[in-house]
Amino acid sequence: MLDLLRTIDADTPVLIAGPTASGKSSLALAIAESQGGVVVNADALQVFDCWQLLSARPDRAEIARAPHALYGHVPYTQPYSTGHWLREVTPLLNGPRPIIVGGTGLNFTALTEGLADIPATPDHIREQANALPLGEMLDALDAETTKRIDTLNPARIRRAWEVLTNTGKQIAAWQDDTPPPTLALADTTAIVMNSPKDWLNARITRRFDMMLDQGALEEVKALQHDWDPDWPSAKAIGGPELMAHLNGELTLTEARDRSIIASRQYAKRQRTWFKARMKAWTQVDASILTI
Repeated sequence: MLDLLRTIDADTPVLIAGPTASGKSSLALAIAESQGGVVVNADALQVFDCWQLLSARPDRAEIARAPHALYGHVPYTQPYSTGHWLREVTPLLNGPRPIIVGGTGLNFTALTEGLADIPATPDHIREQANALPLGEMLDALDAETTKRIDTLNPARIRRAWEVLTNTGKQIAAWQDDTPPPTLALADTTAIVMNSPKDWLNARITRRFDMMLDQGALEEVKALQHDWDPDWPSAKAIGGPELMAHLNGELTLTEARDRSIIASRQYAKRQRTWFKARMKAWTQVDASILTI
């Protein structure tokens, strides 16, 4: 890792993307400690106040080692989108050198390529989307939109359908009218953490078992009285599965196994996104970093 740190300009914003459990947060913290800067969250789930363990949010000891921003500050009952994140991260670019880290590729794309100014979706359209089969929504999208979104991700399909229904315009067309980016990729050190599949799968398993040992089930149980599967916060991997266990629908072993499978599937989608959209970024093999 020392060789990698030597290649990073201490005055340049750093972007670190990577699949879940790849060690990107540890790399961000190492950079902040060695060079200075603020570790800024770009993960869609680590913003919510309910998920310390399940989102693998930095703990108090890690936060004490370097400044952190945009972690655990959003109530779990509230919506939070890439647009929300971009508005919050923009003023941070004018402060101490940001080290922006996360696994949500869309946030990085919005930051470095721009984000279309799409009108907010009314509640009644969102309710329609929740009631429709994914296949029907996917059929309504044009070929260009289908090519650009992750069609294995129900949230992306639903979002594209909502935009089309609300505005009469495909999301790909909105993207083509995107304003200039907030932070040009050329003005950053941009790193993608790659990793061998077997190495990452083993880390995912170990990490989820550690989450359980540290109290992830209790973290979910605290929300049992007030759980809405349609909230963005409820998409945290392990949340629906452990809630199903608490509701008597799964054994703990079944919930654990399904969570690990879901996490591995998510990591696969992340790797596909990064490979397609982040070819210009520096590719780093996470398995050989000593973090």
